[in-house]
Amino acid sequence: MAKVSELREMSDDQLELTLKEAAESLFRLRIQAQTERLDAPSELRNYRRLIARVKTVQRQRELAAQKTAASAS
Repeated sequence: MAKVSELREMSDDQLELTLKEAAESLFRLRIQAQTERLDAPSELRNYRRLIARVKTVQRQRELAAQKTAASAS
């Protein structure tokens, strides 16, 4: 799992791709959890947390962009 410092070094496109992959993996794990036993149930939590981290970094960048746009005006 990526740490926040690693996520902050990623570009916006890389973050978007990471978010998409994590969401797909979480979906697959949820389906697997309903149909059969999971090998590592902790993976569900790990992917939820990764998604939250990515969204947090994206939001921080969005707010920073708004702040610079507001100060430039």
